[in-house]
Amino acid sequence: MSKVRIYTTPICPYCVRAKSLFARKGVAVEEIDIFTDADARKDMQAKTNGARTVPQIFIGDRHIGGCDELYALDRAGELDPLLGK
Repeated sequence: MSKVRIYTTPICPYCVRAKSLFARKGVAVEEIDIFTDADARKDMQAKTNGARTVPQIFIGDRHIGGCDELYALDRAGELDPLLGK
């Protein structure tokens, strides 16, 4: 199964929604909270061409984008293959 990383903040409803989709699929995620960690925020922005919004989701080395992009992949039937399911 592919490694999943999500850059989040504790006050983000889209982060909660993205994490709940992974939980329903039984996928463990590595959550990186950027709310008070400036270095993690800089790391996220460097890996996403400057994205400032959360969540920012990675499956393996592939940058998925945010919650809307994640759910679009799921609706299209493309998420499970990315996850290695």
